[in-house]
Amino acid sequence: MSKLNGKMAVITGGSTGIGLAAAKLFVNEGAYVFITSRRQKELDEAVKAIGSNVTGVQGDPSTGELTCVP
Repeated sequence: MSKLNGKMAVITGGSTGIGLAAAKLFVNEGAYVFITSRRQKELDEAVKAIGSNVTGVQGDPSTGELTCVP
């Protein structure tokens, strides 16, 4: 059984760098992950790179405007 099987995680800044690496690791360990990014293009690429068990949320938390990208 995976360490994070059945768990959910929210990773801000999950489209690049450490955030993306953490999201991939969490998914590999069984979690469902929500990642956020301000830039749609990078978010789409990250969701594709992670593959499954991920939802992208585009927006700028400082403005309160967020949009889900399944």
